[in-house]
Amino acid sequence: MSRMASLFRTTSVVVLMGLGANSAWAQSPAEFINDASAKGMADIETSRMAHGKAESREVKDYTIMVINDRTTANQHLAKIAKKLDLPVAPREEVADKAKALMPQVKEGESFEAAYAASQVKATEEAIAQIQEEAQTTEVPEIKAFADETLPKLQTHLEMARALQASR
Repeated sequence: MSRMASLFRTTSVVVLMGLGANSAWAQSPAEFINDASAKGMADIETSRMAHGKAESREVKDYTIMVINDRTTANQHLAKIAKKLDLPVAPREEVADKAKALMPQVKEGESFEAAYAASQVKATEEAIAQIQEEAQTTEVPEIKAFADETLPKLQTHLEMARALQASR
């Protein structure tokens, strides 16, 4: 076997092991709620900032939808945590994590373009996280949360992609 083929084979095995490990390391319900809440809070705060800075009506309308839907989703997560008596991170910790997730606008870049691009990425990640949790959790409340939230996030993603394409 050539050195290149051997290297490719080894790399493929390592990648596949990493992919398998990713699913094997599913989050606990409390970890999922804390992480999803922080990402939701980052989405809300970024959208509030975008609402103030955006000039176009379509971006402003999108931000309002995101703020409303993500606020509802975070309230739902808080109710699940309370109902299941799950330990949740202090609000300050979630807020700090949310700040770290907020996108940065590069010098010379349009704010609306940066916001649209960040929304595509953040929404794709949120959808993937919620889908994985829904498939691996045994908690019916989290499955119900996914059923309620995923269609809204799919709509956000379609709209964010359209905003990104128009910028």
